[in-house]
Amino acid sequence: MSRPVDAAIAAIREFLGERLTTNAGLREHHSHGQDTQPPVSPDAVAFIETSEEAGRVLAICNTHGVPVVPFGTGSSLEGHVTPVRGGISLDLSRMTQVLEVNAADMDCRVQAGVTHRTLNAHLRDQGLFFPVDPGADASIGGMCATRASGTNAVRYGTIRENVLGLTVALADGRVIRTGGRVRKSATGYDLTHLFVGSEGTLGVITEIQLRLHGIPEAASAAICQFETLGDAVETVIAVMQAGIPVARIELLDDVQMGACIAYSKLEDALPLPTLFFEFHGTEASVAEQATSAEEIAGSFGARGFRWATGQEERNKLWRARHDAYWACLALKPGHKGIATDAIVPISRLAEAILGAQDDIAASGLTAPIVGHVGDGNFHTVILVPPEPDGIARAWELDKKIVARALALGGSCSGEHGVGIGKREFLEVEHGAETLAVMRSVKTTLDPRGILNPGKIFLN
Repeated sequence: MSRPVDAAIAAIREFLGERLTTNAGLREHHSHGQDTQPPVSPDAVAFIETSEEAGRVLAICNTHGVPVVPFGTGSSLEGHVTPVRGGISLDLSRMTQVLEVNAADMDCRVQAGVTHRTLNAHLRDQGLFFPVDPGADASIGGMCATRASGTNAVRYGTIRENVLGLTVALADGRVIRTGGRVRKSATGYDLTHLFVGSEGTLGVITEIQLRLHGIPEAASAAICQFETLGDAVETVIAVMQAGIPVARIELLDDVQMGACIAYSKLEDALPLPTLFFEFHGTEASVAEQATSAEEIAGSFGARGFRWATGQEERNKLWRARHDAYWACLALKPGHKGIATDAIVPISRLAEAILGAQDDIAASGLTAPIVGHVGDGNFHTVILVPPEPDGIARAWELDKKIVARALALGGSCSGEHGVGIGKREFLEVEHGAETLAVMRSVKTTLDPRGILNPGKIFLN
């Protein structure tokens, strides 16, 4: 007997041809992201190139009740791209056109498969850049779907603050445009920001109108080190409360810094709690910001600032930060990594991070701490030992860290999203009634439940 998914595959193949595949290797590649959730292969992978093709695939799958899971670069960390109920993996990686750049208005429109590094390479000669940098070279569509953040969020905001409008393919195949090019509007529901962070459960984002920023006249980066993690965290709180407009401020604990020194060959650095700073602006403002931050750090016993003013040296420093996850894995060969994600109000950051450090010590696991602490966001890369109870111990530690963040008025995720891994925390964070409203929105836009089922909600 023919299954509904077989009928859907046949119908999609009629217009996509060889861009609809059931190849086992490609299906396996689309069975997971960069996470520890059990992989599940889709029944087929559809490589689309336009918003209209996305709509046609969705219309067919909606008719047959077949799940559709959007897939960008596969770099998500909470199981977002895992097709837990099979169906079609909708691959947007061929949607790589920068459709327009409006330099005078500092905005652009891109297809969802464009990555943030590719976009910045395209913009460089126009004196503009797109600031949201989650570390991995993620697709901008995926960044919108997961409400991504990154190292620059403290100065330039998250993806949410940098999206002006979207093109979205809905479950029934309709393609709509939300928002526009203006910086504000007082008309209608804010559908743009409804879809940002919806993780492919309300629609498939196919094009994005983005806010751009001017490349700063001057930039300077530095690291400073501390004897204790508490001193480093208190420095962050004091810098932010002083209103210093730092572009980036990143925290690495002693374990993470040791891993980065070994992996990225950082010179003249010690395995101590460390802050990475970057300042943007005019020559004068950068110098003023840096002096103020250095004075505050000195009051908490910092070992002074080591400056990286040249572009190449700054790039090396931030490459080391972005490679922190891989540095962690290299620290314990044979271990897997669970990258946790929690965020708290900046005033509660010390309690959250020092509490996490105590939880790690009690667990007996190795779990370096790293984070975009300028906005209260931090990560713990829990290294899972290859032992029968390894994964259970790691998840137990993860739950303790998240529970503390929630108790301190924070969130279970500042940037990784919910996916599969954080579903159990949503009711505690938002409340049952709010979660019910979310479900009603989902039901209205996706009544047959075909869009990325099994994500965000527990059932």
